[in-house]
Amino acid sequence: MPILSPNTLEFFSHSPEQTRRVGIRLGSLLRPGQLICLEGELGSGKTTLVQGIAQGWGSADPVSSPTYVIINDYRHPEGTHLYHTDAYRLSGSALDIAVLDLPGMLERGAVVLEWADLIRTHLPAERLWIQMQYMALEQRHLVFTPRGKAYEAMCKELEKMIFGAS
Repeated sequence: MPILSPNTLEFFSHSPEQTRRVGIRLGSLLRPGQLICLEGELGSGKTTLVQGIAQGWGSADPVSSPTYVIINDYRHPEGTHLYHTDAYRLSGSALDIAVLDLPGMLERGAVVLEWADLIRTHLPAERLWIQMQYMALEQRHLVFTPRGKAYEAMCKELEKMIFGAS
């Protein structure tokens, strides 16, 4: 029995630059209305990955952790938005979740949510879940788990971009 489900993609990054490049490839596939959920402890590379996602998506805006501002809005030249948000400071209550206005953000653009595991039960069923784990100083383990056909197609395309045609 396989450890990972058939649609799951596993990647070991050996540097922040490599993590950023995976993000660039993922960002190039991201479309408005899509949700990317990040799970991982402090130092697991979440913001580094998002820097790449924003760049690949087409934003020239600088990327920083949204922990204290809750939501960063990165602009695309064509007018769409990439929302980079963080559930770290949210308690999980309906009032706190309403602060995010996730449905509204998904109508206006794509969303990358750090610390998504803290509000997992309040999230849409269809999403791309990325577990990130610190392995060593420059090494990270990323597991991409798609939920829904659009996200499965995204993962298959990402796999081709990273590892070549299968």
